[in-house]
Amino acid sequence: MILLVRPQLLRKNFNGMTVWPFVIIKHQGLKKDVVFINHECIHLKQQAELLVVFFYLWYGIEFLFRWVQFKNRFEAYRNISFEREAYFFEKDTAYLKTRNAFGFMQFLK
Repeated sequence: MILLVRPQLLRKNFNGMTVWPFVIIKHQGLKKDVVFINHECIHLKQQAELLVVFFYLWYGIEFLFRWVQFKNRFEAYRNISFEREAYFFEKDTAYLKTRNAFGFMQFLK
């Protein structure tokens, strides 16, 4: 994982974004936020599993599906299976050591 502090690359409501192998963060202080970093590391694992390109294809398609489903961009984002897994386990710093491959699949609903 390579942390980059580049606030200009992020939308105003986003503190960070993972683009394998980089985690782009808005503020230097986020480097010390264990929960935030764990959340982003879960995304790194997801991206590696799906060879990065397929992660973004799936993410985009699922976002569009959820947007139609919920008629709200924020709700759509929060219900993407990748995000649901990352938010559910972000406080569990041991999760990545025990995570099953394609763990996000259990969060498809």
